[in-house]
Amino acid sequence: MDTAAVWRAESARLIGALTRMTRDLDLAEDLAQDALVSALEQWPANGVPDNPGAWLMTTAKRRAVDTFRRADTLRQKLEVLSRDLREEDGMPDLTTQVDAIEDDVLRLIFLTCHPELSPESRAALTLRLVGGLSTAEIARAFLTSESTMGQRISRAKKSLQAVGVEFDLPTGDERAARLDDVLAVIYLIFNEGYTATNGARWMRPELTGEAIRLARMIAKLVPDLPEVHGLQSLLELQASRSVARIDTDGRPVLLEDQDRTRWDTLLIRRGLASLDRAERLAVRGAPVGRYVLQAAIAAQHARAAAAQDTDWQTIARLYDLLASAAPGPVVEVNRAVAHGRAYGPAAGLAVLDALPDGALGGSHLLPSVRADLLARAGRTAEAQAMFRTAAQLTRNASERDLLLRRAAAARGQA
Repeated sequence: MDTAAVWRAESARLIGALTRMTRDLDLAEDLAQDALVSALEQWPANGVPDNPGAWLMTTAKRRAVDTFRRADTLRQKLEVLSRDLREEDGMPDLTTQVDAIEDDVLRLIFLTCHPELSPESRAALTLRLVGGLSTAEIARAFLTSESTMGQRISRAKKSLQAVGVEFDLPTGDERAARLDDVLAVIYLIFNEGYTATNGARWMRPELTGEAIRLARMIAKLVPDLPEVHGLQSLLELQASRSVARIDTDGRPVLLEDQDRTRWDTLLIRRGLASLDRAERLAVRGAPVGRYVLQAAIAAQHARAAAAQDTDWQTIARLYDLLASAAPGPVVEVNRAVAHGRAYGPAAGLAVLDALPDGALGGSHLLPSVRADLLARAGRTAEAQAMFRTAAQLTRNASERDLLLRRAAAARGQA
């Protein structure tokens, strides 16, 4: 495992634990970054240690001790940290701290989804501190500049410090109020991994894996709410197709062209089991929302042995429900796909035509779906032009290649 992969895997635990110890988000991140710099300096020559997470934690704690030594007002914290280091006898066994560390990550998630912050700032800060993304990567995900995103993250941390937030897990109504944002942020992390908004890679498995891990943790924390199981189900079912979404040359493969024998059956079973838990809770009266409905849609794909076996009419009905429960242009575009498959391309195009001008802004999603429906309707010249428009808008190289290939295929059908 290289240093970047270690950082991606360990940064959230590291920052979470350091925030719990120092009660200072900025200081925790600085200490974690210092530990990363030390790793970059030492690991190339000495090799990656057997327990890289423990190595980073110990290095960061030593940096904390040095920092506290220079601050007389924090002398009491120095004694606590120094005692911890003496007890660890060198590199600590991180596995003995698993429960506390997992709690630290959860605390970090709820902290970054604090109501004091705007939804965009919550997502950005969570991606930075929990997802381990760089400021540049987050900026690309939000289609903004790196400097703008850096300022947004900095303001978010200052806002949290200004209101004197606690690093404790919220309880009662406060936890419920933040839960929607927590789920939204986890889903955002997953989506960035499932279809990268930028770069050469179609997917970023490290992000999808992290999002699934966080979704499972949340489902254990609040097991009585259908939506948390719905989110877990949705992520497991979508991730089950990951391997089949890329061909041997690393190029994207559309859902209907995928070799379904390559789908991960374990993830499908886990996803269906989570959906079953959500539906059993719903039968007892617990409310359901966007994640349960999207998981139900994903389950329809998972249960179809072949693309032609897909029950598109049921999927179209589920999208109609989703459009009522969680309206928005992205849902409408996906609803257009479902109606196009269930009732013909004209039905799908009618859904798109009802969208207001400027829906989805400069996203490639709308023109790419319109191009697909036009191609299925036999309007090949229009489809070719629309595929090219979508290719110009996407910032992902693999997706651009796929759209240009589809444009060429449409030209061949003319």
